[in-house]
Amino acid sequence: MPLFHYKTINKEGKTTEGTSEAKDKFALYHLIKADGNAVVFTEEVKNKLPLSVSISKYLPFLDNVKTHDKIIFARNLSKMIDAGLPITRALSIMEREAKNTFKKVLMELNVSLSKGNTLSDSMKNYPKVFSTLFVSMIKSGEESGNLSSSLKNVALQMEKSYQLNRKIRGALMYPIIILGLMFAIGVLMMIYMVPTLTATFTGLGLDLPLSTRLIIGTSNFLVSYFLFVILGFVAFIFLFIFAIHTPKGQRLLDFLLLKMPIIGKITKQINSARTARTLSSLISSGVDIIVAAAVTRDVLQNSYYKEVLDEIETSVQKGTTMSSVFSSHQDLYPVFVSEMVSVGEETGKTGDMLLSVALFYEEEIDQTTKDMSSVIEPVLMIVIGIAVGIFAISIISPIYSIGDSIK
Repeated sequence: MPLFHYKTINKEGKTTEGTSEAKDKFALYHLIKADGNAVVFTEEVKNKLPLSVSISKYLPFLDNVKTHDKIIFARNLSKMIDAGLPITRALSIMEREAKNTFKKVLMELNVSLSKGNTLSDSMKNYPKVFSTLFVSMIKSGEESGNLSSSLKNVALQMEKSYQLNRKIRGALMYPIIILGLMFAIGVLMMIYMVPTLTATFTGLGLDLPLSTRLIIGTSNFLVSYFLFVILGFVAFIFLFIFAIHTPKGQRLLDFLLLKMPIIGKITKQINSARTARTLSSLISSGVDIIVAAAVTRDVLQNSYYKEVLDEIETSVQKGTTMSSVFSSHQDLYPVFVSEMVSVGEETGKTGDMLLSVALFYEEEIDQTTKDMSSVIEPVLMIVIGIAVGIFAISIISPIYSIGDSIK
């Protein structure tokens, strides 16, 4: 049946918009009037997608819905349900505020709900928008009759994860920008400034120090093979991206992230916090531990941590506790995690204990990123100073030799 977008007005003069399937416009009019409302306008929703959605069909990265939009969606839907609004009407209201892809998703969710499907089942059709964690918590809320609370938990979980990612990106952005600019300036000097000095030194026939010869050699190579250097750099980036998307490449990257001096500590804190918060959210929402472990595994990105969650899923089915699995992997999860989970299992408050673990490690990450920011700045200044010093000495030494030869 065709899909119609409509606008109605009730006896109090309040207007409402929404979408619904009907045999034709006359059938839709009959349905709306049966509810005591008057039709303002109706318009058939064509199958043709908006230009932005059509483009995203060929450029998938444009089809993503921002995490912030999903957080706002979960919060607002929770508040509207608490206010007594039907889910279909709440989705219609948010559909008017949404843009592009998310607008289309909300419209289709509404259509699915009008056919008798549950919200969680409808969301399963959009795995790129609604994660397994999102769907699982919504399903748990539907089954327990507390959908509003589950939506609040989803919003909180996503917001904490979003803030965590922002902190890590913020800590790494400064050194990346500084090192990138330093590299770019160095390349420009090698291509445009050093050749001029090289011609001067060569004309005078000076005996150049080793550092000066290395700089001149690098400069000559860049000038002669600049195009090949650029192509090689681009090829290296593509090969690196391809490699980390292969199982072996991803495994090697995961291993290096765990073993690197400062990064390794942050990686363990991030995965411990993410594991604890996700498990806490799911268990507190009434999700079975086995299902919660499977969903948490999908949330984590490091393959070593995924294996631990696989082991938890298998062990719990056999009657083993979660804390014993965490305890056997203290190289990944600190002792604090297993001890707190053990207390939670003994007292029947596993969700609360896991939340405490999550809060602890989130605070640790916050402090670590602040420490990194304060340490990285002087380290970068030292590195830049050393690089500038070596370059200056390599260029100034031959100039002094010219002065000595004149004397």
